[in-house]
Amino acid sequence: MKKEKFSVIIQAPCHKVWEILWSNRTYSKWTSIFSEGSRVETDWKEGSTALFLNSENNGMVSRIAANKPYSFMSIEHLGYVTNGVEDKSKPEWQGALENYTLTTMDGKTNLLVEMDITDDYLEYFSETWPRALAKVKELAEGP
Repeated sequence: MKKEKFSVIIQAPCHKVWEILWSNRTYSKWTSIFSEGSRVETDWKEGSTALFLNSENNGMVSRIAANKPYSFMSIEHLGYVTNGVEDKSKPEWQGALENYTLTTMDGKTNLLVEMDITDDYLEYFSETWPRALAKVKELAEGP
């Protein structure tokens, strides 16, 4: 597994970018880049389970490892969800972290995503993350 980094500078304050990332109103808009119909089932509290699902109820089961509002979110992946059923028995993604760090720079937000990625998904995420971050930027800088 490799740790990859993706970042974007956004002309908006951290609190607005944070809301774009994690609010029910906008989460599925930027994550649709990964899978149309994507959604999350969680309360975003530290220690809580998070189910990252597509329109067929397939995806990942994860845990919110850290939530420092407006600055840092860490998601630990635990396993898969297939047809709505959690499976933590396969080791491929277990313990993989997906970290979001927001920092203020001259009134702008630097959004850094660091993600542990298996070799099988490296090319996919290398192509998809920049497009997803562009969508976050568009949503945060828009009206």
